[in-house]
Amino acid sequence: MGNCLSCCNKSKDEQYEPLLADREREAVADLLNFLEDRNEVNFYSEEPLRALTILAYSDNIDLQRSAALAFAEITEKDVREVDRETIEPVLFLLQSPDAEIQRAASVALGNLAVNAENKALVVKLNGLDLLIRQMMSPHVEVQCNAVGCITNLATLDENKSKIAHSGALGPLTRLAKSKDIRVQRNATGALLNMTHSYENRQQLVNAGTIPVLVSLLPSLDADVQYYCTTSISNIAVDAIHRKKLAQSEPKLVRSLIQLMDTASPKVQCQAALALRNLASDERYQIEIVQSNALPSLLRLLRSSYLPLILASVACVRNISIHPLNESPIIDVGFLRPLVDLLSCTENEEIQCHAVSTLRNLAASSERNKRAIIEANAIQKLRDLILDAPVSVQSEMTACLAVLALSDEFKSYLLNYGICNVLIPLTDSMSIEVQGNSAAALGNLSSNVDDYGQFIECWDSPAGGIRGYLVRFLSSEDSTFAHIAAWTIVQLLEAGVPRLTAFIQSSDDIIELLNDIVARDVNNGEYEDGEGDVILLSGRALHLIEQDADA
Repeated sequence: MGNCLSCCNKSKDEQYEPLLADREREAVADLLNFLEDRNEVNFYSEEPLRALTILAYSDNIDLQRSAALAFAEITEKDVREVDRETIEPVLFLLQSPDAEIQRAASVALGNLAVNAENKALVVKLNGLDLLIRQMMSPHVEVQCNAVGCITNLATLDENKSKIAHSGALGPLTRLAKSKDIRVQRNATGALLNMTHSYENRQQLVNAGTIPVLVSLLPSLDADVQYYCTTSISNIAVDAIHRKKLAQSEPKLVRSLIQLMDTASPKVQCQAALALRNLASDERYQIEIVQSNALPSLLRLLRSSYLPLILASVACVRNISIHPLNESPIIDVGFLRPLVDLLSCTENEEIQCHAVSTLRNLAASSERNKRAIIEANAIQKLRDLILDAPVSVQSEMTACLAVLALSDEFKSYLLNYGICNVLIPLTDSMSIEVQGNSAAALGNLSSNVDDYGQFIECWDSPAGGIRGYLVRFLSSEDSTFAHIAAWTIVQLLEAGVPRLTAFIQSSDDIIELLNDIVARDVNNGEYEDGEGDVILLSGRALHLIEQDADA
């Protein structure tokens, strides 16, 4: 950085006067001395900052330029929390008509805005309005630095709404289409930082940002691709915005599918996540599969990079919700990789999405249930479920409950010892796990050729079938009591003498059934399914008495 002093002489007839005021001369000298020892000087302390401030507020353009360049250099090497005495002269320099001063001042402000406290202070001191003006500068360097500064400011949550309402989104959206890749990167990065709340996403949509982001997806720059893809992913979180995307961006899904095959893992990941968010809607669930996304998703699912696996399995999980997608997902070859992911104990979310997908695939087709069982899913679930996190247990028990609906496979499930893991889980701390486990046991209790597992597990493990029935009949939750009463009826109607004898000799079960029936004092008018519980309990008592008389 050089000394930018500029002097001139008046005419010989006029008395010579220095162009610089004495205090400006002193400030120049002081600053030069400080710069000589710059590695040891705190330029934010009183004397160095005083010298910089004098030059910044000077009427001399060269001195202002020197101050701006000094601020840019200092803030590049030393970023810390500062006060308004430091930021105000930088903001003043930002208003200069000189492009070089604007450029250097915006660099300094962007550097200072790396610090969280400074981000808030810049906005408080009206820095946004000045930066918006700089974004409309004809000079690319000034545009680039101004947008970069706003990108930094937008990483602070309290600034996001202020930026959204400041008038900055229009210029940011226009600069996202800049021919200069640096400006594009900064602008799309700033737009991304604005997509983390519904209110700001709405402001972006209103500013016409969506078509610009979609148009930039084919960019050859990986950073621009990443910023745009992630922005679209965030915007697609909202149902109202998904509807707008569906109406106005017919090429969006195919563009995202293409991005899953780029060389950048972070772009691939965000493309899959964007598709996942879009697939919250039925229309997109169908379109994604019809657009041939499944092979790319399967490739990501088989990778060794956990973020890619998570993004892919989350997307497939949403896609699998639609019944028409069940067979295509299976036919492409997802089953065994999904079953393998059940063992991904290092990532609970991956496990949840994998087993949830299997449950969805099993929902409406005996063929699909058979394919899932043939992929060794039952053994995996049995071996993993008791030691899995609660969230994973919830999904696994729900999956087992769906598989247990099939008369064809009930004996298979029982022979694999599923009762031994379901029974302890009926006493889980999680209401969902309890309910799912009991529902699975209930589904297994009807139309089975061999009830040997129910007999073997009557008293153990964990209190056995009897203990589970007692707990659920005692529950204040009518749904739980309903499951237990229904299961008892199924077991009694099976006509297995030993099983019937177990129930008949269980005084606690009979007492609880009588207690439920005794609630029938409301002439058949009940809420929350209590009437059904009373009817089932009465049916169970009738079967018990009938068998006892036989």
